Amino acid sequence: MKRGKVEVICGAGIGKTSLAIGKGMAALTRRKNVIMIQFLKGSQNQEGLDVLGALEPRLKVFRFEKADTYFENLSEEEKQEEFINIRNGFNFAKKVVATGECDLLILDEVLGVLERNIVTVEEFEKLISGKEDDMGLILTGKVFPEQLHSYVDAISTIDYVEVDKERQ
Repeated sequence: MKRGKVEVICGAGIGKTSLAIGKGMAALTRRKNVIMIQFLKGSQNQEGLDVLGALEPRLKVFRFEKADTYFENLSEEEKQEEFINIRNGFNFAKKVVATGECDLLILDEVLGVLERNIVTVEEFEKLISGKEDDMGLILTGKVFPEQLHSYVDAISTIDYVEVDKERQ
């Protein structure tokens, strides 16, 4: 990823987070500081983050949600509780952008937060346009809204295609 760019990694396929982490690792090799904030993943599968935790303080990973499962698996009442935690995560992202606290900010699955109307398009536009010119920003999620295309420099789409084994 070039310095200061806004990149989106979206699509129905798997590997969006892995690609974002790979780009974060590449930034680390260039002596950059990286912050990753994950959304909609709950507090489960934290042991996989232990490996990334070994890279602190140059790579920091944050999750604000408390539930032990994915957001879509929660009851409506639990979703309302997590809504507050997710908003706190988004507000933290705004703080990181405002202070220029890192060289690369990865907002993992943040597009799902937008898709679920937990944050508005206007709030999202403000976040993206408020970043310092030299800060890189990576946004991941399944769906990237058309009205935000003018704010980004690159969009990578990861698709999922079933392979017909009988034709091979």
